[in-house]
Formats: sequence, structure tokens, C-alpha cells
Amino acid sequence: MIQYNPKDWFTFIFRFHKADTFRKLLPMLIGMTIYTGLVVWLEVRFEFVDNTHLRNIPQMHALLGFAISMLLVFRTNTAYERWWEARRFWGMLVNCSRNLAIKMSVFLPKNQADIRHNLANYIGGFAHALHHHLRRETVRLSLADYYGKPFPIPAKETNEHVPAEIAGLIIHEVNKAYKDGILSNEQFLAMNTETILFMDICGGCERIKNTPIPFSYSVFIKKIVFFYTMTLPFGYAFSLGYIAIPVTVFIFYVLASLEIIAEEIEDPFSGDENDLPTKRLAENISRNVNEIFKNHM
Repeated sequence: MIQYNPKDWFTFIFRFHKADTFRKLLPMLIGMTIYTGLVVWLEVRFEFVDNTHLRNIPQMHALLGFAISMLLVFRTNTAYERWWEARRFWGMLVNCSRNLAIKMSVFLPKNQADIRHNLANYIGGFAHALHHHLRRETVRLSLADYYGKPFPIPAKETNEHVPAEIAGLIIHEVNKAYKDGILSNEQFLAMNTETILFMDICGGCERIKNTPIPFSYSVFIKKIVFFYTMTLPFGYAFSLGYIAIPVTVFIFYVLASLEIIAEEIEDPFSGDENDLPTKRLAENISRNVNEIFKNHM
């Protein structure tokens, strides 16, 4: 059973992590504080209490509040579904890499050191190449880099689809072992599932990366949140007075934070704090694959 320490709550509340939305929104929160304070001061100073039109503005907030909440919920859920789907693809890559490494380490005789070494490097290298590919970082592919080095190596310019190139190298090694009589027909066919999954996983991740949330939808949510919060002081000043300042700023912080969080997690490969740790996953895959081949030497 998981036990929670009450001290953790205070740690999370009062410690601002660099990924916390409070830091990103701080300039806007300061601006919203000044703006709300000015509106409240003008209403209190010139005593607009008898203005029934301004006093009825909260009715609009009540009507729009439900619509905004539904939009933000849908926005956040959609972004999280993209993040979770990307995590599933990388979980499949972990399992696929381990399964292929286990099969090849058992099927290949111990005296086939070259093929075993190549496959260990290629299988682990595919995860690294996919990490760089999804970050849109260029990678130099050279066969010499696959021997004894943590590859791929970033470079300045390249037009190659490195994950596809490495998947081709894996199939080449398996096919070579089959043609040389090292693998039987049954063993060769057993490799087919994992070798196909490599590019299926790559294609799924590329689909998430290259299909963002429609721009007009994201812009519309930002606009409606902005105008909603900008009109809050006009209604709350009559009933709350200067207390409307922290109330309005807090409401703006909550609504804007939900939109920022959705923006960060909708692209799980961009390298933000809330994105998938693809680099660490790739390193774990390489380490696991090398351990599997060493244990079956």
C-alpha cells in the first residue's frame, strides 16, 4: 500500500519547479494584478455601485464558465491521450527490442561474435536514432560508429531517415544469418514480428509528432480565457471590493495553467520537462540489449 507523507504536500505547494506554470505566467499574473487593481480602484473611487449593467456582468461569467471548463477539459484530455499513446509506443519499443535481443542471443551460436555484436549495437541504436529523429535532431549514420560507441552521433546536416536505415541494417543481419545457414526457417520467421514492429512504432510516433492540435482551436481557447478573465474585475469589484484582485488573478492562473499544460504534453517529443524521457528510455534499451547478449555468450 502506498503511503503519502503530509510534508510532500507542502513541498509541492511552496517549491516552484522549473516546469511549474507559475514561473511562465508570472509576468502575466503581475499584469493581471495591476489591471484588476486599477479597475477596482476606479469603481470604488467613482462609486459605480448604482450602475446595474456592470453589476450584472457576473451573470455572463456564470453562463460562460461551464463552456470554458468543458473546452479546457476536452483540450487537456486530448493532449494527454497523445502523450499516453506516445508512451505506449515507446513501451512497445522496449518490449520489441528485448524480445528480438533474447531470440537472437539464443538462436545465434556463440562463435558468431560479429553478427551478435552488430545486432546488439543496431537494436540499441534504433532507440537512440528514433529519439533524435523525433526531436528533429540530425544524426550521422556510419557503420564505423556502431562498434564500441554510444551511437548515433549528432551531426549538422543529413537527409537520411536514420531509424529506417538502422531497421534495414537489422533485417540485413538477420537475412545474412539465414542465407549463411546460421538460422533455420522457423527461427527466421520468428524474427519477422519484431523487425516489422520497429518501423510500425516509428510511424506511430511520427504521426503524433507531425499531426498537432488544430491551431485555430488552440487560439480560440486562449482568446476566450483572456476575455473571460479580463471582464471578471468589473463584476466582482462591487461584491468583493479589493478582494477581487487575488480572486481574479487566481482564476486566471488556473485557467491559463490548464492551457499551458495541454500545450506541453500535446507534443511528447519536444524535450520539455513534462515530455517523455525518450533519451533515458533509449539508454535503458541499449543497456538491456547489451546485457542480454552478454548473458548468453
